[in-house]
Amino acid sequence: MAAEEAAGVRRAPACLCVLCGLPATGKSTLARAVLCPAAQLGWRAAVVPYDELIPGQAFQTRAAEDGTRLQAMQTEWKLHRQAVLQGIDLFLKTPDVSAEQRSSCQIDGAAWERCIHLLLQQPGASDPSPSDRAPLVFLLDDNFYYPSMRYEVYQLARKYSLGFCQVYLHCDLESCISRNQSRPEPVPTEVIQEMVKRLEPPDPQRNSWEAQSISLNTADGSSKCDIG
Repeated sequence: MAAEEAAGVRRAPACLCVLCGLPATGKSTLARAVLCPAAQLGWRAAVVPYDELIPGQAFQTRAAEDGTRLQAMQTEWKLHRQAVLQGIDLFLKTPDVSAEQRSSCQIDGAAWERCIHLLLQQPGASDPSPSDRAPLVFLLDDNFYYPSMRYEVYQLARKYSLGFCQVYLHCDLESCISRNQSRPEPVPTEVIQEMVKRLEPPDPQRNSWEAQSISLNTADGSSKCDIG
């Protein structure tokens, strides 16, 4: 049982939704597409765009004698990903605290303020009683290629007795690279090639905490869904 429940604290229903997969598989497009139907269903929805929240220097690869470019990025990513989750944690704990107070020096403060500001402007966000506010879903948009990365989000959901689910978007490597090259700031191709070797999709049979997962094949631009 979460500490808040034991103390008699009630909050609005909420869910943390992980969007995972290689770069250019359509995660950000899906996240934006969810916002409108979520609002129509009475849910507040916030996209947590890791690419915008994590400062650019964290993605700059550094030379390493015995590692790939992807390995050189992992340590920086870990610290910044943790800062993003800490921001969500603080919002869940104290939703009325200003966005400036919730931001960390390890994430882009302006991007975080935009995320929280838009969330607080949505209908159902200002009820005096937290438990009466509209339900909330955070759409976490990142690659999350290791289960350990996704498990950190699951642990946060469990801490506050929130819902947790995952959407794994995938397509063939050639399509990813082609789409990525059309971006204003593409991810280095060699990073994607290395990432696909390391990517571990959600596996509900191996990890019971990944039971609420679906897989979307975006190879042809549509979304063919498989429930995990």
